[in-house]
Amino acid sequence: QLGEMLQLPLVVTAQVDLLLVLVSLLAFWTRLSHLSYPNAVVFDEVYYGQFVSLYMKRVFFIDDSGPPLGHMILAFGAYLGGFDGNFVWNRIGAEYPTTVNVWSLRLLPALCGALCVPLVYLLTLELKFSHLSALGAAVLLLLENSLIVQSRFMLLESVLIFFVLLAFFSYLRFHNAPSSSWSRYIWLILSGVSCGAVVGVKYMGLFSYLLLLVVASLHTWKLIGDKTISHRNVCVQCVHRVLCLVVVPVLLYVFWFYVHLSFLNRSGPHDQLMSSAFQASLQGGLSRITRGQPLEVAYGSQVTLRSSVSQPIPCWLHSHKVNYPIRYDNGRGSSHQQQVTCYPFKDVNNWWIIKDPGRQQLVVDTPPRPVRHGDVIQLVHGMTSRFLNSHDVAAPMSPHTQEVSGYIDFNVSMPAQNLWRVDISNREAESEVWKTILSEVRLVHVNTSAVLKLSGVPLPDWGFRQLEVVADKLFKAHSSSLEWTVEEHRYGTSQEQKEREAELHSPTHIDVDRKISFWAKFVELQWKMLTVKQEESEHKYSSSPLEWITMETNIAYWLHSSTNAQIHLIGNPVSWGVGNLSLLAYQLLAVVYLLRRRRGLKDVPDGVWDQFVCLGCVCVGGWLVNFVPFLLMDKTLFLYHYLPALCYLYLLSPALLEHAHTHLLRYAHQLQHSLTHQRALCVGALAVLLSIFLTYRTFCPLTYGSPELSAHQLQGLKWRDTWDILYRRR
Repeated sequence: QLGEMLQLPLVVTAQVDLLLVLVSLLAFWTRLSHLSYPNAVVFDEVYYGQFVSLYMKRVFFIDDSGPPLGHMILAFGAYLGGFDGNFVWNRIGAEYPTTVNVWSLRLLPALCGALCVPLVYLLTLELKFSHLSALGAAVLLLLENSLIVQSRFMLLESVLIFFVLLAFFSYLRFHNAPSSSWSRYIWLILSGVSCGAVVGVKYMGLFSYLLLLVVASLHTWKLIGDKTISHRNVCVQCVHRVLCLVVVPVLLYVFWFYVHLSFLNRSGPHDQLMSSAFQASLQGGLSRITRGQPLEVAYGSQVTLRSSVSQPIPCWLHSHKVNYPIRYDNGRGSSHQQQVTCYPFKDVNNWWIIKDPGRQQLVVDTPPRPVRHGDVIQLVHGMTSRFLNSHDVAAPMSPHTQEVSGYIDFNVSMPAQNLWRVDISNREAESEVWKTILSEVRLVHVNTSAVLKLSGVPLPDWGFRQLEVVADKLFKAHSSSLEWTVEEHRYGTSQEQKEREAELHSPTHIDVDRKISFWAKFVELQWKMLTVKQEESEHKYSSSPLEWITMETNIAYWLHSSTNAQIHLIGNPVSWGVGNLSLLAYQLLAVVYLLRRRRGLKDVPDGVWDQFVCLGCVCVGGWLVNFVPFLLMDKTLFLYHYLPALCYLYLLSPALLEHAHTHLLRYAHQLQHSLTHQRALCVGALAVLLSIFLTYRTFCPLTYGSPELSAHQLQGLKWRDTWDILYRRR
């Protein structure tokens, strides 16, 4: 009876694509073999390695080149190998100590690079091309020397390409699945997750994500017009697409930052890029100084005022016992009063005292009287007792604005104008109290309605190259250069000047915690990453995007300290050329097709035309969105930036060849010659594949760094005069 219920014998059948297995094994072999060689820092490992070390030590950092997921993936690989972060990434070529597991550092990028090969195979099938075309695309990726080099080190391009390919494959797998199958939504969710990862690794991935959204939108638009589907079903499917392809990536993007900010909770060298509130939320650093300060600013408070726009170096409102020169170099006169500047270092001359204009005392009452939005105050410089002042005198470097000074009564009919109104720009209520670190304050000059502003212009030698502070009447309403934050704060207790000076020299430490919300930190970090750019410097191996197409440039990644062994980022010239020809051929063919279809001549059936258009949207569109943006960028660029675009061309080439073989030659006017043409095309394709393999083998010594070549052999590999191949004459 049991046998009847089970219907013995039980038979399990499985289909195994041996071509897919073969190219996958070869991909793992080319990317993962001898991964620990060379046992030295290679090119941009010196850049990413610093972030990995900071992750291991949980020290906060900011990288303006991209979101944190890529760094987290590299750090996870380092963690698996037991890396403790104690390695100084100070130069390319530095030897890794025996305590560092180099294989583990490079493992995850290499795995991603290897998985790109089977993914391209599967993606070609989802574009509805044959297994032979899929094999061709996989072989092009497999034998691409530049992709191998980029995959074998602690770099992020292979990770980005993997998630891009996975996103498109998953989406097309969903799109091609029968609409009755609910399991296809697993692929849609996977596509959304991959899109979130694409943007989470590098901001350049955003363009590929937008391309996928365009493709999905076209499919959805076609779905909406299908009258065989009910209104309810159309609405449900549209909602599913929006949730999976828009909501999921956005939530994941936020989640990467949540993990990033939760994990990196210690102060580090990048803190100064962030606001005082952000810095105070980290362990150590500014939090050691600001911990336990009084929250509410009161009359008699001693404060330092940091400019909200002072980037990338912070600066504080400052004064010192030196006056403005009587006349500037251009002959224009000044007030000759005490200089007020913004100083980029912690200094006792950064302290100011909040004074009530109606009282003489400079100490805090018991209980303290807090300063509120709209109150009028005076600011007394702690060390010189000069009042912060402004008047209708042109500022030294920005003559369209007013000078700001420490008032000195020279008895020359220039009365003091030292009243300032407190305007808290981020308050929640009209009577909001001025808070330490949290409040962003504008100081409005009562007499002239000008606002205290950091112009950011360095003063000449007479101003010690410190930054100019002015009062500006014509200001933008939301300019952060007008805003100041109380960073260090204590309640003043000394009325006498000498006692007060001693008090100002003393530290302000008290042990209490202060935190800001994740959303406040997330928004601030987003803004900094998008607006604060590190200084760009010319690099020996930098290049322009137009040089990438013809591979006129290369990058020396590593050179052995005593031999000719070296590694270069050089692509496979043959497959590089094949990709360029395919791009050109597709565009020419598309123009011909469109013109003939406009005249009512359909050269291919509608199904084949749809397949051809989809191929162009994914491959030509993918190349465009990963190449054109670099033409508009004003930053240092390298050849490896072209690799994501190149992968789309390798996906295009075999599919376009199959299209030509199956449709163009078959429907040639001279049918008797079509078979001959098809055979010639196959022979040509095999010859190209053979030359790609031979070129790959030729450049292997520069791809893997072994075997070592002689100077004469290295000269033979310099196929272009613009390539920079290094060698020691021996």
